[in-house]
Amino acid sequence: MPELTIAIAKGRLQSEAIDLLKRAGLRIPDDGLASRRLALEDESGCCRFIFIKPADVPVYVEHGIADCGIVGRDVLLESEADLLQPLTLDIGRCRIVVAAPTNNLSNGFGTVRVATKYPRITARHFGEHGQPVEIIELSGSVELAPVLGLADYIVDLVETGATLRENGLRIVEVIAESSARFVVNRASYQLKAKTMARLIGAITEVK
Repeated sequence: MPELTIAIAKGRLQSEAIDLLKRAGLRIPDDGLASRRLALEDESGCCRFIFIKPADVPVYVEHGIADCGIVGRDVLLESEADLLQPLTLDIGRCRIVVAAPTNNLSNGFGTVRVATKYPRITARHFGEHGQPVEIIELSGSVELAPVLGLADYIVDLVETGATLRENGLRIVEVIAESSARFVVNRASYQLKAKTMARLIGAITEVK
């Protein structure tokens, strides 16, 4: 029976997270990674890895299905999950931004329409500025929303900003910097203290 279950966000962060864990001494079988399996054990059998959608990582860790996980700060800000965040990792660096069409002449008065995958972050940000906002929640490419007239602005995650520029958008404001975080279930941190401390120590040495 594995001592720890580690949740890893699929997609953008997955390969960097796996590389980090390998450098920390965990041996993840390459044949398993090449498969479509969503749960794998390391070669020693001490850890199990589950690969899930980024938004699900805080849920699995908060509820104790996973003891710990690696996920972006953007996901944590949106989820508001009650987790420990003992390590900031130097992977998955990006920014959460407000962007608008380059020809946007909005004066900031009245209600603005904002398309986003991050409704909580968006509501909090515009609320702090006293700006009335209509949030249009999308799950796909939010960059299209202003181009097609669905929204005045978008709130989204960007790395280089190239996709924004290619779609005629510009960054208006940076809401927050984001990178990956190592998160831990509160109960697991206490009940599996020695094992967790070893893993956190190993990651700290290579992060």
